[in-house]
Amino acid sequence: MSNIIAGRFDQQSMVREAMEQILRAGFPEDHISSFYVNPPGQHDLYAVGGDRDKSPGAENSERGIAVGAVAGGVVGAAMGLATIPMLGPVGPVAGALVGAHLGDLIGSLHGMQDDGDMARLRHAGMVLVVSTDDMEQEERAIDVLRTLHAQDIERAQGTIADGNWADFDPLMPPTLVTTH
Repeated sequence: MSNIIAGRFDQQSMVREAMEQILRAGFPEDHISSFYVNPPGQHDLYAVGGDRDKSPGAENSERGIAVGAVAGGVVGAAMGLATIPMLGPVGPVAGALVGAHLGDLIGSLHGMQDDGDMARLRHAGMVLVVSTDDMEQEERAIDVLRTLHAQDIERAQGTIADGNWADFDPLMPPTLVTTH
């Protein structure tokens, strides 16, 4: 495994220019790779498509359903009490049922709220990857990518083999290089 420096670009022509600059900076061609990263959720890691076998946050939805159904049922029944003169005893029952239904829907959606992982996902775009042997090469690669306005410049560990970042995982949050 080697140290990897990668930068994202919006257009393929920008990656070609960056690759030429990286080659001019003295990096061997077999230490360079480029590829397109799909948007989050579209990496087809499963036979039916997608990135995960469950939606993020789905494990929290059952609790949200229960809490929402109870709260909605109580509120609905209370509102239904006001309809007793017109609907009789059916008013609180209907209010409780409607309230419970709306409450479980709202509760399930609330239970699935994002836990902050979305900010750490990789953005879609063309990526140029450079394998480096030492800190001096890392800094040189970072400087070239910054000069060319690469976005999301990251540092990682990996292997470039046959022109591909062989062990790239699109779900791993990138470790972004800080600016100086």
